[in-house]
Amino acid sequence: MKLPRDISAQDLVKASKKLGYEVTRQVGSHIRLTTEQNGQHHITIPNHDPIKIGTLSAIIADIANHFNITKDQVIQTLW
Repeated sequence: MKLPRDISAQDLVKASKKLGYEVTRQVGSHIRLTTEQNGQHHITIPNHDPIKIGTLSAIIADIANHFNITKDQVIQTLW
């Protein structure tokens, strides 16, 4: 499945709630999300609209690695 090309940081924050992520803090233009599912995990996303495709891909890969699933499964879960 292809990565969406026009995802804003706010869209990603809302979608990531499906995997248990909550905003824990924001410093400048970076938002930190944390989940307690499958152990504690933090991701940091830039507060941009849209998020660059390489950055989004790296974030999705990090989430997939934490949950031991594929990037496609993460994309299907979030969108």
